[in-house]
Amino acid sequence: MKHGKKVDLIIIGAGPAGLSAALYSRRAGLDFEIVEKLMPGGQIIKTEIVENYPGFKENISGYDLALRLIEHCEQLGIKVRSSFPVNSIEYVPSEENGNKNKSYSFMCRSDRDIIWASSVIMATGAHPDRLNVEGEEKFIGRGISFCATCDGALYKDKVVVVVGGGNAAIEEAIFLTKFAKKVYIIHRRDELRADQILKDRAFKNKKISFLWSSTIEKFMGSDRLEEIFIRDKKEDRTYKFKVDAVFEYVGWKPNSEPVKDLVELNDKGFIITNSQMETSQPGIFAAGDVRDTPLRQVITSVADGAIAAVYADKFLHNITHL
Repeated sequence: MKHGKKVDLIIIGAGPAGLSAALYSRRAGLDFEIVEKLMPGGQIIKTEIVENYPGFKENISGYDLALRLIEHCEQLGIKVRSSFPVNSIEYVPSEENGNKNKSYSFMCRSDRDIIWASSVIMATGAHPDRLNVEGEEKFIGRGISFCATCDGALYKDKVVVVVGGGNAAIEEAIFLTKFAKKVYIIHRRDELRADQILKDRAFKNKKISFLWSSTIEKFMGSDRLEEIFIRDKKEDRTYKFKVDAVFEYVGWKPNSEPVKDLVELNDKGFIITNSQMETSQPGIFAAGDVRDTPLRQVITSVADGAIAAVYADKFLHNITHL
């Protein structure tokens, strides 16, 4: 057997999906590790208000909801191994790993350690997509942001742009009106994809204006972002637009790289699972935003994590009693 810690299950990612999986794994009595490349909590930490999580009549911040999940885990003696990025996962057949009683088939590598596991739950989430236009890379962190909750207060009485038409874009645009004197929403279509309740709020907000059927073609400035080039597709023209900040909400890319050669992915790289969160590779499960799912919300991630843990337990029971 090669060096490295050996566990029944490794849960990779400590957002809502991973933390939920950890709770159910503890209930099942599994020997498991939960690891996280940054700090526990996931993307929800950056969400100002969660107003659709059942059981909370009053709005709760994403940070506070994440903290409650973390505290619940800690109460059960679950400790997240932070700053532990899993860079690769390799499948090693049981006849090669030298253990007759258990099949520690998955070798999970970080920069500093190896964990061997009989099963894996991928709860690694996703990260913001980018526009990939000229000047974007230069101004990330200097006028381009992906988190209004994090950076909105920096633009008090300024002019900002939000790019996107889904729930995240509209929620963050509304949030930015607390600080900015004007918020422009640039959307490539002439109709929003957001939920109706969010549309209504945005349309009623006097600080918000819409630039329909438009895209950003270029970011310009010296040390910081100063202006953008906007392409109006309907009028077939490009024009300059002075702005202090741009907040991008154009989609997400899955953090599925460690298993890209082990499991089936869809055309965007999200992990394909069945209803038991099982992937095409026996022993590997996926939960939350990293998987191919019709809805990416905290509540669905938590449910995914619970299901993944239950079926990982069943999988482990089956291989132990072969």
